[in-house]
Amino acid sequence: MRLYQSTQASQKTILRNKSDRHQCWMLPPHQVIENQEQEDDDLIKPRKLPNPILASHQHRALHQELLFCHRRGVLPRRKPELQCVLEHKQREQRKQREVAIHPPSDLEVKLRTRLQRLQVYELEEQKRSESLKNVPEFVFVRQTLKHNPNSS
Repeated sequence: MRLYQSTQASQKTILRNKSDRHQCWMLPPHQVIENQEQEDDDLIKPRKLPNPILASHQHRALHQELLFCHRRGVLPRRKPELQCVLEHKQREQRKQREVAIHPPSDLEVKLRTRLQRLQVYELEEQKRSESLKNVPEFVFVRQTLKHNPNSS
């Protein structure tokens, strides 16, 4: 009997303690909402930054037009321009990785230097031809007369 009374008493104290805890720790709902609002006002809420390329109206319009033309077949047997650019960049990255892994041989280095010299020479020739185009015609005539021997 005593055991039964002690268990009933302990159950009553547990129930009373739970209700005390409930009253002690629970805040009225409007106070909780106000506290959360105050905390939210103090913090800066993170936002995702907009992508300037995707946000651009011109870029989106161009991309839609290119995809539309590609679907209709206006550009026969060609990929969309953006896809071509992406593939080109990927090819360049692959080449750079290969060069980084395998250094160029002596022959490749010499061929590159020769190609660079040829390109410089071609640029100089183009500049000369452009400068000759800008020269008035009477200068050409005079130069040709200087080179012709006099008949007298």
